[in-house]
Amino acid sequence: MSPNTGVREARRRRTRRALLDAALAQLEDQSLGSLGLREVARHAGVAPTAFYRHFRGMDELGTALVEEALASLHTTVRAVLASTGDSGRRAEAAVSLVAELVRSRPAHVRFLVRERHGGVAAVRGAIDGQLDAFAAEIGAALAAEPHGADWAAADVAMLSRLLVDHMFMTASACLAASLRGEDWSPVLATARAQLRLIHLGREHWPG
Repeated sequence: MSPNTGVREARRRRTRRALLDAALAQLEDQSLGSLGLREVARHAGVAPTAFYRHFRGMDELGTALVEEALASLHTTVRAVLASTGDSGRRAEAAVSLVAELVRSRPAHVRFLVRERHGGVAAVRGAIDGQLDAFAAEIGAALAAEPHGADWAAADVAMLSRLLVDHMFMTASACLAASLRGEDWSPVLATARAQLRLIHLGREHWPG
């Protein structure tokens, strides 16, 4: 790679990052469907034509934000599932994972919560796709365990989706508490108790 090529690539990455950050900042109090690319470009300090060098439209930018928020978590989720700890330790690890996501990427979580049922179909689809992937990974791990060996595939899928929805719900509750300036401890304690209840139900579910 020539020095000029490296400079251009670094500039391209900075511009893309600036567009994503500008969009996140503006999405703090509005939906993606109400945000225009010219507005994003202006806040990023670039010309509108520069936007199209990175994204074909706002839906593609929104999809990139979904990927940025969730794609990197798959490795961590698989590590939690592969841990040899009991259900209590797994629950603690799962709740800690969600809490860290909200702490480290609150703007992304706010975006995900708002857009999961929002008006941009491509972004809804990207969120659903990521959550489906998490559910599939969890389902594969559950089916391989003694409790899940005799379960019907539909029951495993139901449980794995319940756990994914619980993670999303916990993230939303943590974000809401943070925005109110409240301590997260009660939210996290409730999340752990809910996971214990789910685990007890799993143990007694007729396989």
